[in-house]
Amino acid sequence: MGQEAGSSSVSSPLQMFSMMSLSPGIGSSPYAWFKDISPEERGLRLINLFLNCVNHVAAGSIGNANIGLEHLSHLVSPDGDAMQRLVAYFNEALADRVVKSWRGIYRALNSTKGISVAEEFLAKKLFYDLCPFLRIAYVITNQAILEAMEDEEMVHIIDLDCFEPAQWVNLLQSFSLQKKLMFQLRITGIHEKKEVLERMACILNNEAEKLDIGFQFNPIVSKVEDLDTDRLRVKTGEALAISSVLQLNPLLAFDDQVVFRHSPASSSNGSNMVHIPRNLQRNRLTLNDFLENDSNNNNNSTPGFSPDSATSSPFFIMPPKMATFLTLLCSFFPKLLVVTEQEANHSGLKLMERIDEALHFYGAFFDCLESKIPRGSVERYQVEKIVFGQEIKNIVACEGLERTTRHEKLEKWIPRLEMAGFMKVDLSFNGMIQARKLLHNNNYDGYMVKEKNGYFFICWHDQPLYSVSAWRFRR
Repeated sequence: MGQEAGSSSVSSPLQMFSMMSLSPGIGSSPYAWFKDISPEERGLRLINLFLNCVNHVAAGSIGNANIGLEHLSHLVSPDGDAMQRLVAYFNEALADRVVKSWRGIYRALNSTKGISVAEEFLAKKLFYDLCPFLRIAYVITNQAILEAMEDEEMVHIIDLDCFEPAQWVNLLQSFSLQKKLMFQLRITGIHEKKEVLERMACILNNEAEKLDIGFQFNPIVSKVEDLDTDRLRVKTGEALAISSVLQLNPLLAFDDQVVFRHSPASSSNGSNMVHIPRNLQRNRLTLNDFLENDSNNNNNSTPGFSPDSATSSPFFIMPPKMATFLTLLCSFFPKLLVVTEQEANHSGLKLMERIDEALHFYGAFFDCLESKIPRGSVERYQVEKIVFGQEIKNIVACEGLERTTRHEKLEKWIPRLEMAGFMKVDLSFNGMIQARKLLHNNNYDGYMVKEKNGYFFICWHDQPLYSVSAWRFRR
């Protein structure tokens, strides 16, 4: 991490995190040693200091937490090496969580803050340009659609996050090569920013006219979680494909003032009723509750449910909003649904588990950008602050319905999609070829696409960061 910008570091944030002690201590002089030790050791110390701050917050020792956060603020920076940048955003997120305890102060401090939709869109576009992750997902999705619609002449595609015209321009060009005289394509694009959809419509209509393809674009200004599915206007006779790139996880948000646990009494009468422990019925769980549960209950008998107990908790597998949305999508009888989601577990109730997982996950992105993008890049700063920084803050600082960054691994999505009425479609080797061709042609070293059981995983080196899976309605 201490190498010059643009070089590839052998010791990544992931490697440093795996080496560290989980029982750190804050020294009396946190600055003197920092410049004199190796980059690897600096990374370990930063993580140790940060986790010690988390433990102080958990114990209610806000004074000690304040000292630790102040120390870290002198050691980390959004302009530093990859580990300094990573911990800077986690440090800010933890401080945000502490300040939230004082609602008035928190609201006053944040009354003029916030990231606009336009800023989010720009940062997402920069992420698309700087890293090939989304482009790979689009290539795999397009190849799956082409193969599923090979014999169809009326195709309707619903894009749950319609923000990048290049994906559908490429698909239009691929369809044009099939030279179907009566071919008709309709794309329904969903995005919360009207200007994005207007730009999309202009580009796609012009491309379809050049290619002489019958085309219609149906824009819907909405977030996915607020979508009125009646506006999708699915017609009889159309072959339907749905593209979902990083859009399902916000539907996993639930109100964690109500914590569920199966009880022997509830299961003895054959019902699926769940039991709410009395000590949790009155008050929202605090960070201290999470960490105490973590240390005192090593056999998964914690009050509440764990993200790992998917088979024992129907509510967690299929929260109501998710169940309704997926079931409605399946009711349109889609010939194909392609889902891309982050390959990480950030939805659990236990904060320390979320932090552990998030440090590994986002460490890979900061390492990726460190090795590819010059350190002074304004574009990289915007991606790390707006895309990753906001997600980290949501994972660390928020709970309940406010915590919408609920990434989960493919193993959790499989039962949800099956329960909603979908069946798996194996992604083809042609999709893998197209994805690897994109990486090779653009000299994207360090990025990989792996296949397992018909699913694809987009990786930075050996760490999967995204999963891509394909589905269709079950007859």
